[in-house]
Amino acid sequence: VQLQASGGGLVQTGGSLRLSCADSGRTFSDYAIGWFRQAPGKEREFVAGITSSGSNTPYADSVKGRFTISRDNAKKAVYLQMNSLKPEDTAVYYCAARAGMVVGWWTAYTYWGQGTLVTVSS
Repeated sequence: VQLQASGGGLVQTGGSLRLSCADSGRTFSDYAIGWFRQAPGKEREFVAGITSSGSNTPYADSVKGRFTISRDNAKKAVYLQMNSLKPEDTAVYYCAARAGMVVGWWTAYTYWGQGTLVTVSS
């Protein structure tokens, strides 16, 4: 599994972005994917996750109703659609993969992408 996150950028409050997490490996569909974010001076936190089949998609309370995670195993990609963005969403966003279920602690994930910066201006 080799993950690469992309799609970050600068957006105004209330705007939208779609992050992508692409895998260049051969076993992408076997893994659950999680999106995490880390703001300066803060702990890395869980944002959303999706099981290998796409059947389960837990979200952090702070993003429920605004963010949507999805995956296309044929394209070996996971997406995070982010709507109604707020300044507090500003962070580096990472995608990560693990075998098994989606869990909310980042230490449980084996493979990581390099991160993409999202900046929401007020």
